Amino acid sequence: MAQPNPVLHARALLLATVRAWFAEQGFVEADVGALASSPGAEVHTSAFQARTGPAHPDQKGGALYLHTSPEFAMKRFLAAGEEKIFFLGKVYRAGEVGPLHAQEFTMLEWYRSGASYEAVMRDALAIVVRIAEAAGAKGFQWKGRTCDPFGPVERLTVRDAFARYANSPPPDDPDAFAEALVAAVEPHLGGPGLTLLHEYPLSEAALARPCPHDPSVAERFELYAAGVELANGYGELTDPVEQRRRLEAAMADKKRRYGEAWPLDEAFLKSLSQMPPASGCALGFDRLVMLALQAPSLRHVLWTPPQEP
Repeated sequence: MAQPNPVLHARALLLATVRAWFAEQGFVEADVGALASSPGAEVHTSAFQARTGPAHPDQKGGALYLHTSPEFAMKRFLAAGEEKIFFLGKVYRAGEVGPLHAQEFTMLEWYRSGASYEAVMRDALAIVVRIAEAAGAKGFQWKGRTCDPFGPVERLTVRDAFARYANSPPPDDPDAFAEALVAAVEPHLGGPGLTLLHEYPLSEAALARPCPHDPSVAERFELYAAGVELANGYGELTDPVEQRRRLEAAMADKKRRYGEAWPLDEAFLKSLSQMPPASGCALGFDRLVMLALQAPSLRHVLWTPPQEP
């Protein structure tokens, strides 16, 4: 007789743990639909196109996509008056397959109206600790790297991280930046404790506001454990004119590189004039579960792992 899968049961416990943490903090869970007129803002991400037609009655038509993030919809909730909201559900990214990637995966995303991005940094750290406790994890491991999620947290600016590990300033070219970050910097982050990498170049943060003390860098951070990126957070940009300019530039870059560009989400852009100052964060739930359970890859903690060839 087949036996229940202990990993999947542990995953269910950790899903409940996340929801309980947000309930304790007074958050409301947002049930965001998967179909969107614009799937996101990422230059290097591919989306699944669902069909052609109106996304909702007030639109005249156009392609529909499976969302790569609930971000645009969540910010419309903030503009409508919600103050503390979270999403825990599936998102979709075409072509993302590997030990740390899946085309369908679970994202945890949350927003605090009127809060600094330091507040969502603290949230991210607290969630990682709560998950580690619920899983009974003594530490995280990934490809020979270890991380103590209960120990001291390291904070590094991007400039300091590049100076320390790449022996150079962050490259201005986005491709060179990404290559150097992955090859020279990321392997050193998240050990022996968690690492918060913050103050990204403004060119690497299309949806984040500039830092007040230095407008050349943005209120963006990423959280790392054992060399694995777990979370990505922002102090949110709420200027609709500047946001449109950035999105148009990103989609022009996407068109030049990949021959396609996503439509802008006009409802999202319109809502920004009503959106209060806020901060938000997205966390890869499957990656966190993988580390907490010391699973060898992402596919081992998915509810519906892909079939073997």
